[in-house]
Amino acid sequence: MDKNQPPKIFDKAADYNIGNSTALAKNFIANVFSWMVVGLITTAAVAWYGASTDLYSEIISSGGMMPWIIMLSPFAFILAMNFGLEKFSATTLTVMFIAFSACMGLSLSSVFLLYSLGSVFQVFAVTAGTFGIMAIAGYTTTIDLTRMGSLLFMALIGIILASIVNLFIGSSAMDLIISIIGVIVFTGLIAYDTQRIKRIGMSIDNESSTASKLAILAATSLYLDFINLFLFLLRLLGRRN
Repeated sequence: MDKNQPPKIFDKAADYNIGNSTALAKNFIANVFSWMVVGLITTAAVAWYGASTDLYSEIISSGGMMPWIIMLSPFAFILAMNFGLEKFSATTLTVMFIAFSACMGLSLSSVFLLYSLGSVFQVFAVTAGTFGIMAIAGYTTTIDLTRMGSLLFMALIGIILASIVNLFIGSSAMDLIISIIGVIVFTGLIAYDTQRIKRIGMSIDNESSTASKLAILAATSLYLDFINLFLFLLRLLGRRN
């Protein structure tokens, strides 16, 4: 789902500036990555179940509103979580994140139907390796990536618009270009988001409910970086059934 934009959650952290500690940042980012992994596992499990039991195919072929609900529900969860930071409890946001991951899994069941299983695992390994390298780079670099982040978000808007146009044109050349740019953009966003999350962790109390809320939202952002990078790489490297 390359139209998913990472939630713009980070500016909210300025309201919760409590201290500045590298140790706090490590604890916070460990929590963020833990939830991101939980989300990815949930998505993978639901996607596999949806494909192997024909649940996804039955939903798509049923017509009506269900296919639209499956497609649009992840966007609804992202908006609700992003704008519900003040309103929702940490527990509620956690449940919403798991539900969001499950909905993403069902919508991504088509991956196992369109691509060979070996191809999916190979691209996943490439994605995981790229994610790890860029996350480490974003965490350890002393270079301010804010300017790069702004450029990447503008490029992301361009990808979204180009993808919408290509839905009507159906150009394979444009699809290739979009996929290549998508890989570049989300590779950069991994480093950018990791640095931003590190800064959040250095400025909040990890024992507070706010820290728990921001950890879930930050995990959602990194989750989307991972998923979108995976999907763009799959379009470039995947072997179709």
